Amino acid sequence: MKVSDILRVKGGTLYTAQPDEPLAHAAALMAERDIGSLVVMEHGDLVGMLTFREVIQSVVKNGGAIGAMLVRTAMDDAPLTCTMDTEMDEVRRMMLDRHARYMPVMDKRMLMGVISFYDVAKAVVDSQNFENQMLKAYIRDWPTPEEGAQAA
Repeated sequence: MKVSDILRVKGGTLYTAQPDEPLAHAAALMAERDIGSLVVMEHGDLVGMLTFREVIQSVVKNGGAIGAMLVRTAMDDAPLTCTMDTEMDEVRRMMLDRHARYMPVMDKRMLMGVISFYDVAKAVVDSQNFENQMLKAYIRDWPTPEEGAQAA
């Protein structure tokens, strides 16, 4: 299974922020849309990733207030990325190694979407459920020793 398979099911809604916008505005958008991340774009290029983890870390560093901080001060400016052709096993490994919950999907310099650890886990569970159903159907249709001998 590839990243493209997840994005096909998930859909293409993307939420973005700009690096020079107030962090409070970005956090409000995340809360309003019930999303855990924003892709930070500048002049059409991916320049960072903002998740609630970075927001909380910035608030703590600032004594419990967002104040006038900008997205640029809080964002991860070297986010982990993948492509549409990246295999799911590789995505899982990358996300686990970096403790990343969100990963932008890129096609060269074009942002194609964002996958979350939830999306990856759901895809794995769905795939395992499908395999489980196929195995059960196969076992149910297994010929008995008598049927096998008669067919020979």
